[in-house]
Amino acid sequence: MANKTIRTLVFILAFSIAGYAIVQYGILQASNAGLVSFKLQKPDFALKPWIYVLYTHIFTAIFALIIGPFQLFIKPTLARRSWHRRLGYGYVVSITVSGIVNVYLSLFATGGWISSFGFMSLDVLWVSTTLIAVRKIIAKDIQAHKIWMLRSYALTFSAVTLRILLAPLAILLGDFEAAFRVVAWACWIPNLLVIEFVIARMRLRQRQ
Repeated sequence: MANKTIRTLVFILAFSIAGYAIVQYGILQASNAGLVSFKLQKPDFALKPWIYVLYTHIFTAIFALIIGPFQLFIKPTLARRSWHRRLGYGYVVSITVSGIVNVYLSLFATGGWISSFGFMSLDVLWVSTTLIAVRKIIAKDIQAHKIWMLRSYALTFSAVTLRILLAPLAILLGDFEAAFRVVAWACWIPNLLVIEFVIARMRLRQRQ
């Protein structure tokens, strides 16, 4: 029952954040988004080409965010295996592209080098865990593939935790830049700690 509730919550949060991003950046003006409007207040900030790189990062990350739960929580039966493989390709390509372009965005992260280092670390781990998962499935190590994909999606889910934490942190600290320095790390480190706990429990059950 608890597992079903958690999975449902992951679906709801992933699709909610994806829907928000699509509306904010795909339908409304990007300049009205909190991060973009904050950057536009700085006279030395050049919106282009930064905004185009941001669009690339957002929409590839969204694709990975909404694909992930289907890949992790719906068992790839024989009938679904081809779709699982196709969606898996899409997930890996999306993360690879998003991770690469996010290196550029990290260099201009709000909050200076602390934020840049946090997001850069996230990018490296995000792409690395995903590619390790690919290597494991090529080697036909299904269990290891699943474990590394759990780590990969925990990092993908940082898109959700960032947006959950940013506003409360900004209010608590009274400074958007200070909040961004914190959230650059807080959006993904707790996710990894939680998923490592889940993985440890999975391994313990397998030994019993």
